[in-house]
Amino acid sequence: MEQNQLIRMDNMGIVVASLDNAISFFTEIGLKLEGRATIEGEWAGKVTPDGHSRLEISQFLSPLTISDHREAPVNSLGYLRVMFTVSDIDELLPRLQKHGATLVGEVVQYEDVYKLCYIRGSEGHLIGPAQELHKK
Repeated sequence: MEQNQLIRMDNMGIVVASLDNAISFFTEIGLKLEGRATIEGEWAGKVTPDGHSRLEISQFLSPLTISDHREAPVNSLGYLRVMFTVSDIDELLPRLQKHGATLVGEVVQYEDVYKLCYIRGSEGHLIGPAQELHKK
């Protein structure tokens, strides 16, 4: 029997207070918005704890947020960050700061491989831009 293989990652949910701010921030990183829609109905409610939900992209309108990890340290358990490979980290950081991003710690270099850091985005989410120093 052939082992099941991962085909692709289709989406990642990031809960935000302001979808417009998040779209602006992630667009500055280089992501492109493909669409925007409201999702609701009986089937959507079956995946949330209280049995009903209405969401726009990844912004939950109900149920209410029950926890907030925006101030959690970078080594906390659970999903906390997403990392992107970028072409020029020094050029990107000032642009993201104009959208409310703040540097967590400092920009560091890992051997001769990556220049990287963590930043808190406009919604407090932890983002890790990393610049490859030498293409393989």
